[in-house]
Amino acid sequence: MINVTDKAREEIVTLLGNEGKSLDHNIRVSVKGGGCSGLMYDLSFDPEIQDSDEVFEDKGVKILVDKKSLLYLLGTTLDFSDGLNGKGFQFVNPNASRTCGCGESFSV
Repeated sequence: MINVTDKAREEIVTLLGNEGKSLDHNIRVSVKGGGCSGLMYDLSFDPEIQDSDEVFEDKGVKILVDKKSLLYLLGTTLDFSDGLNGKGFQFVNPNASRTCGCGESFSV
């Protein structure tokens, strides 16, 4: 399961509206190699669900995760911060043993 905070949901709805997309677009969350800690998060809008996707829904947001990425993301919370330390989506991942300073990459 992947959870979405209220703040992240608000930002997702705002971004969908700014890009002229309907609420039917899903959020795709995946993990790719790279970043200073070895793995990095990828977040995008995706209107289509693939056969290999796991689908989660929280607070009206549909989240798509491919099976490979799911191993790294189970139990993760998607949050959004607009504070002094930077603005953007943040992943609170209980599976990460180490994260980089910017929070965009991690290792397990």
